[in-house]
Amino acid sequence: THKMISQLFQDALGLSAWKEFGEARWSLRVNPSSGNLHPTESYLVCGPVEGVYDQPAVYHYQPHDHALERRCVLPTAAWAAISAQLPPDTVLVGLSSIYVRESWKYGERAFRYCQHDLGHALAALGIAAAAFGWTTRVLASVTDPQLAALLGLHTQHGPEAEHPDLLLAVFP
Repeated sequence: THKMISQLFQDALGLSAWKEFGEARWSLRVNPSSGNLHPTESYLVCGPVEGVYDQPAVYHYQPHDHALERRCVLPTAAWAAISAQLPPDTVLVGLSSIYVRESWKYGERAFRYCQHDLGHALAALGIAAAAFGWTTRVLASVTDPQLAALLGLHTQHGPEAEHPDLLLAVFP
């Protein structure tokens, strides 16, 4: 499963290339973004995964290094309660937006562009999961405050705060 998770994030949200012009160097990602500003952040929420971690946990995906950064360990009982409502072997992918990444450039259109980029990330995850024969479903019953608490975003404030967008179930 850890190879599938790695490939899922690489294929949907990873870096695809580096560009250079003069002394400037920047990355490109596999999922499109307005202005290449990528306001969408992604998280993995899962039970124990051999080769990743032996306990349920929440991870932030860091595309620059194609790495999962463990944000917190979930109590086993909490993951059991969550996973009991899901198909076997489900992992969850949380998506959030950092509006300031768009607003400095696009002003009042930033929210709309963040939602546009969120759609690109959601589609990319669906396509990447389908390559494994897996299915994705948005968990519409999860509220913004619940998602913020699960991903650890509820304590963030100010212009660079992440705003919870959605929780996606990915399963065979």
